[in-house]
Amino acid sequence: MTRSEQILDVLVTEFGPLMRAEPAAFRRKFRKMASSAFAFYRGSAALFYADMNGQYADDTFLTPQTSRVWIHGDLHAENFGTYMNAEGVLVFNVNDFDEAYVGPFLWDLRRLCASIALLGYAKALSDETIGYLIQDFAASYLAELRAIALGGDDAIGSLTLSTTTGPLHRVLQQARLNTRVDLLQGMTVIDRYERRFAERDGVYQIDAPTRAAVEEAFRGYLGTLNPYHAHNGHTGIERTIKDVVLRKGVGIGSAGLPSYSLLLEGHTQALENDVVVYMKQAQTPAVARHIDDARVRGYFVHQGHRTAESQRALQAAADAWLGYTALDGVGQLVAEVSPYAADLDWSDVNEPDELVSVVRELGRAVARMHSVADDESSHDLVDFSTEEAIVAELDRDETGFVGGLVAFAHAYGAQARGDHQLFVDLFRNGAIPGV
Repeated sequence: MTRSEQILDVLVTEFGPLMRAEPAAFRRKFRKMASSAFAFYRGSAALFYADMNGQYADDTFLTPQTSRVWIHGDLHAENFGTYMNAEGVLVFNVNDFDEAYVGPFLWDLRRLCASIALLGYAKALSDETIGYLIQDFAASYLAELRAIALGGDDAIGSLTLSTTTGPLHRVLQQARLNTRVDLLQGMTVIDRYERRFAERDGVYQIDAPTRAAVEEAFRGYLGTLNPYHAHNGHTGIERTIKDVVLRKGVGIGSAGLPSYSLLLEGHTQALENDVVVYMKQAQTPAVARHIDDARVRGYFVHQGHRTAESQRALQAAADAWLGYTALDGVGQLVAEVSPYAADLDWSDVNEPDELVSVVRELGRAVARMHSVADDESSHDLVDFSTEEAIVAELDRDETGFVGGLVAFAHAYGAQARGDHQLFVDLFRNGAIPGV
């Protein structure tokens, strides 16, 4: 099988039914993927994991425990941003847990490092400079993970306004300026002294039976909220639905997936504290096709449950609104549309000292993510100290660990650039069926 045939086979296997159901959405998705090698990489996690079990398979540092860690599943450089945690603290951390699962910790690190290599190439950095960035990331990851494994006294901790510098600190400062009023003004209008969703592109009104089904699903979701937050953070008035609209995903990762936006009464009757949550159809993560673990596969009620449980496992003090439900028998993720979400704009990070600062702090963030799952979440699926298990393996050959990530980032970055061109030719020549 040629590489073009392999790419086509993976795309059809992963997206075939959705492409047939929503061809226009996938044409938009694929045009975005065609725009750059990095955009292609973002949208082709399924190909990446096929390669992790294929030509790039490597079980170095993988044991029964380190192969059974909560992982993000799509850990690339643009899946980081700010959020307001359940304790009211602004944090810069990993976001977008749609692909999260339980699997080899090294796959997360490889996916992120290859994305750094792609970004570095796009910024015309030399291979040597890209290698230094990967080394800094790996060293920071291991240093933070070791500190956590030793009790945490020397660990730097979460990336907050008090622990960050440089570009990430600026992103947190910018997020702090955001307001709920600004968010609501961008999504809603005031009509006869009441707030409702505004009519705009990509927003669709729903009929009465659909709204009744969404409201029933919302009631089911309320029972999945963290018990502490459900009793201490959410009053009865916050459970009053004021409006519901349908949105269809048009992004690289959510093409064709239906998502409902729900406008809820805030904690008072004042209009400026209304809350917007989304109820989004969840899909099987790409990585799950390549992990043969019946206990993991059977643990989740549905994909919405998997996504919410994974986020709680990977994100300390996760969004108080995070939960799950089922709509027409299909698993849904529910979470707040937060006013305090802001992403790092990599186009503004170009100087070597700023790039080094960012990748080091990303190393810390990923270490925190991999370590928090065994002691912060409510599950018993990962019932051992992940940081101790990972550190024990990496300490056997730290030089090999760092060097291996650098070599892989260079190799897979080049692979992705070549794959991007093959994908563009497939798409523009009409070789992808259904779109």
